[in-house]
Amino acid sequence: MRSTTPATRPAQRCAWARPCGWAALLLAGTFVFGIAMLATALGEYTTGEPTAAESVAFVADNQAVLHAWYVVTLIVFGLALVPLALGLHQRLRGDAPVLAQVAGALGLVWAGLVIAAGMIASIGVGTVADLAAADPAQARSVWSTLDSVQDGLGGGNEVVGGAWVLLVSLAAWRRASFPRPVGALGIAAGLAGLATVVPPLEALGLAFGVGLIPWFVAVGIVLLRARTRPAGPSTADPRIDLGRSLGAGTATGRRRAGAATG
Repeated sequence: MRSTTPATRPAQRCAWARPCGWAALLLAGTFVFGIAMLATALGEYTTGEPTAAESVAFVADNQAVLHAWYVVTLIVFGLALVPLALGLHQRLRGDAPVLAQVAGALGLVWAGLVIAAGMIASIGVGTVADLAAADPAQARSVWSTLDSVQDGLGGGNEVVGGAWVLLVSLAAWRRASFPRPVGALGIAAGLAGLATVVPPLEALGLAFGVGLIPWFVAVGIVLLRARTRPAGPSTADPRIDLGRSLGAGTATGRRRAGAATG
């Protein structure tokens, strides 16, 4: 029994590591895509203080670009976050069970909020674009409503995401589950995300997003390097098991012989 226990635990713990590692890299990719789009095609839409009329006009002229941006940065991101949140919970629960459990719940909540925001936004841009020519006033009203709802769910601040990254990083820091620089980067990014709840500090949302790119990459590499060892007695030396069995059998026989003699 002793020879099989150490072999089965790593297998159970690392079986999810590879898909979760790829999920982390995909999450980093969605951030790179989103920031690149913000700096290029969507720069006019996301910088400055555009009026409702200017925003509606931009949406009508760039519906396909905005739809792709919302799908990748929100829906794909949220879907990829689910296996990573579950996988990190599985990895960290033995080292920091309370932190890992709370972090796992927050990760799933964040994923749900982001997916909901992406679904609303991706449908909303089509609605606004259709109304732009037929009823500009109604289009501006719809855009204002959608913008507020989307910001409330996943764009206005990064409190839930920051809390998840912070707790995961703290749990990993306690037992050095990840390299120290990775944990420190996650703690810094998490604190930046939490700070966005303060209106004057909303600009830290960009620092949160930029900081998560190397963090997701580093976490993904750590998970991809985790090796799954096959479960069962095959990883133990059979000669040791045989020696233990023979020793136990000899000791049992001696005790029985002694009892019969007595």
